[in-house]
Amino acid sequence: MTLFASLTDAAYALVRPIVHATDGEAAHNLTLAALEPLPRARAALTSPILETRVAGLTFPNPVGLAPGFDKDARAAAVMPRFGFGFVEVGTLTPLPQEGNPRPRLFRLVEDGAVINRMGFNNGGQAAVAERIVKLRACGIAVPLGINIGANKDSADRIADYAKGTAAMAPLADYLTVNISSPNTPGLRALQDKGALEALLDAVAAAQPADAAKPVFLKVAPDLEPADIDDLVTVALDKGLAALIVSNTTIARPILRSRHAEEAGGLSGAPLHDLALQRLKDFRAASGGGIPLIGVGGIANAEQAWARIRAGASLVQIYSAMVFAGPGLAARIARGLEDLAVRDGFTHVADAVGVGAE
Repeated sequence: MTLFASLTDAAYALVRPIVHATDGEAAHNLTLAALEPLPRARAALTSPILETRVAGLTFPNPVGLAPGFDKDARAAAVMPRFGFGFVEVGTLTPLPQEGNPRPRLFRLVEDGAVINRMGFNNGGQAAVAERIVKLRACGIAVPLGINIGANKDSADRIADYAKGTAAMAPLADYLTVNISSPNTPGLRALQDKGALEALLDAVAAAQPADAAKPVFLKVAPDLEPADIDDLVTVALDKGLAALIVSNTTIARPILRSRHAEEAGGLSGAPLHDLALQRLKDFRAASGGGIPLIGVGGIANAEQAWARIRAGASLVQIYSAMVFAGPGLAARIARGLEDLAVRDGFTHVADAVGVGAE
């Protein structure tokens, strides 16, 4: 674990009661405001055991920051200081968007969970592109993913994804096509086979000829077996670089918090079992034919290791940091190193899918 992450965790433990007494979105905005002026990370947490290659990219370690934390790329160059091996910003839409009415972000402290119905609130691709150009000029220590979506009131959502591809691909190390948020009405319909084929064709056609980037697809956990088979078939046919499994869930397991019935996507600890099962389902359906990225309910190294052994080449975290502090990525990365050695692997990547075989 990095010294910076360790010191930050200690500070977070002191202020967490105050942070958790504040509205969730307000606290999040204050966090970004505190992170933004910090010096960029000049190096990443890595080792020969942790270094991982996916889609032609080298990831210093397999623990990434999920999108939603830093929608507008305000702190992307800082986050490797906390141990992240890659950072994904967004979701970004062609036009700026306010998102859904507030309140729209809720901490379920008793459940170690978060419910959000943000609705792709962001400053728009043009404004964020300017910020990323400046970040690139100074240097980013880890791969940068850019997550793209469609505006809520768009008359042609597929065209929005094409616009996003053309605008953001030159600035990204990889692009994520997000069609799995539950907070934009009708968006998940793009997971249907025919719609998805048309969408991915449009994305491929919009890739800049001299700056085409790997395309990842982010899917929902609320899928039927036939949906999974169709998604895998399309992903393989269209040459996608990876599948991100998964987004938040609209399901509601038994929860204790007074916010349990709030509308929106549920993340955090209650999502863990469902997200792990969906990863196993996608691994089985694909036979290891496409890289998978495990997301949802990961709060420690053992859970991340289970996701890797189930078939994930990389993992992402976000909600768990609300409860465990910003040094969580470093703790997970170092824990993965120890677990790989314990289980006799020279590289973490060697363990991908061994539990599924």
